[in-house]
Amino acid sequence: MIFQWAFFLPIILPLCIIFGALRGIVQMVERVMEQIISDVMPSEQTTTFTER
Repeated sequence: MIFQWAFFLPIILPLCIIFGALRGIVQMVERVMEQIISDVMPSEQTTTFTER
């Protein structure tokens, strides 16, 4: 068991760090895009309603 940890930890740990960072980046981009959409859409809808 100790041998398995000593052998696989240097392989698994960097992979977990990299995939965790990538997942965090993707989630942050999704949140930013949702915020942009929610900020932009109401202003477009109000301008179209006021122009009519």
